[in-house]
Amino acid sequence: MIKDKVVIITGASSGIGEATAKLLASKGAKVVLGARRADKLKLIADEITRAGGQAVFQELDVTQQAENDAIVKLAKDTFGRLDVIFLNAGVMPNAPLSAMRTDDWHQMVDINIKGVLNGVAAVLPSFIEQKAGHVVATSSVAGLKAYPNGAVYGGTKWFVKDFMEVLRMESAMEGTNIRTATIYPAAISTELLNAIGDKETSEAMHGIYNQYGIPAERVANVVAIAIDQPEDTTINEFTVGPANQPW
Repeated sequence: MIKDKVVIITGASSGIGEATAKLLASKGAKVVLGARRADKLKLIADEITRAGGQAVFQELDVTQQAENDAIVKLAKDTFGRLDVIFLNAGVMPNAPLSAMRTDDWHQMVDINIKGVLNGVAAVLPSFIEQKAGHVVATSSVAGLKAYPNGAVYGGTKWFVKDFMEVLRMESAMEGTNIRTATIYPAAISTELLNAIGDKETSEAMHGIYNQYGIPAERVANVVAIAIDQPEDTTINEFTVGPANQPW
């Protein structure tokens, strides 16, 4: 059941996060939106509220543990509990390794890996105590296979795959009933490509996404399917992308 579940969404100011927030709120979830762009979060939260849904928001830099802890506190203070966190924040400034864009490498590690760690660290005490909870994370098809120009990005997304699988297994072993769902999107039309500073890589990626890209709402539908399962059921992995893309 989605209705009345309290769901934190990171990277909620656009793309998959925004689409998921609107869909879950329309199904009766109480959504807690986090991202660095508070102005965009406010617009989304206001739109959800006008449509009869429940939403609150808070500026969130996932690389800062204290800010992850703060949004969990916001969820619990506002709605009394927390049921789901959707770890969706991510960046993809791809480039060949030979381009030596080392600042981009570290940014991807900080957001795509440490952001996931910080989010899980923020929710795990509550989930363990209540012996229930759901962690959903956005990986990528680049977390399933290797792609040129995506060595670091792919590495961060392979990390998410492994980390989430171990979280699922340990929870089952420990009896804490924490469910997981890892999503591997292919070409989804979002703002992800905007961070690519390498000109040739940017042009190539835009070409792929212009040809194949499908709306972020398609991934939101998958998140809803994961959350809507009975409490005794985990669907732990979803690969989703355009039907006509040979990713």
